[in-house]
Amino acid sequence: MTVPVVTARTGGDPRPWAIIQHVAHEGPGLVGEVLAAAGYGYEVIRTDLGQDLADVARIGGLVVLGGPMSVHDTDRFPWLAEERRLLATATRAGLPVLGVCLGAQQLAAALGAEVTTGDSAEIGVGTVTLTASGRRDRVLGPEYGGLADTAIPCVHWHHDTFALPAGAEHLAATRVFPHQAFRVGARAYGFQFHVEVNSTLAEQWRPHLPTGTVLGASGLSQVEITGRRILRRFVDLGAAP
Repeated sequence: MTVPVVTARTGGDPRPWAIIQHVAHEGPGLVGEVLAAAGYGYEVIRTDLGQDLADVARIGGLVVLGGPMSVHDTDRFPWLAEERRLLATATRAGLPVLGVCLGAQQLAAALGAEVTTGDSAEIGVGTVTLTASGRRDRVLGPEYGGLADTAIPCVHWHHDTFALPAGAEHLAATRVFPHQAFRVGARAYGFQFHVEVNSTLAEQWRPHLPTGTVLGASGLSQVEITGRRILRRFVDLGAAP
């Protein structure tokens, strides 16, 4: 699907962004809303439907979403390896790059880090705590632009985790999974957690969540408020010098 938005924010890259989606119920959510509000066109690429990945030369930014598969499932999903090559190329090219959950694990693997399975899953509405580097980060950090706190509301839904790529800045953690966010260079981010969840996306997730998992309206409201701020900052990297 291509959203017909053609006028990018002043000074921004006019090329459309690419959003890679792996399963039907894990769509762009707030990512698409924020891109459209900033004046960027974007294309959603469905790897589960066999659609071809983007050409880095033709896009202004790249977002890779979550999914239930592992980065190691290349026998079942051969596009995983191709996606990692795209992430590495886009990062080297200096594009704004965001990997969310599986996308973060894919980005870490693309940059040479190990991806493993944790001792237990982390699922539901919660928070991540910013590191000292995270507090100073221009996308996540309150010291950069006034987010309210160093604990970021988010939704967790993962069991796998990753080591930090060489040269990465460690930005956020939880007690169970210390590596929750990282940045490589100025524009490539991996978020193990979800800040893209709006009410529509949460409704699409509900039938797929483990029995007993509740995404409460109050918690989701805070995730959405903070998620919009974070994603606006990330999308603004497309216009940053």
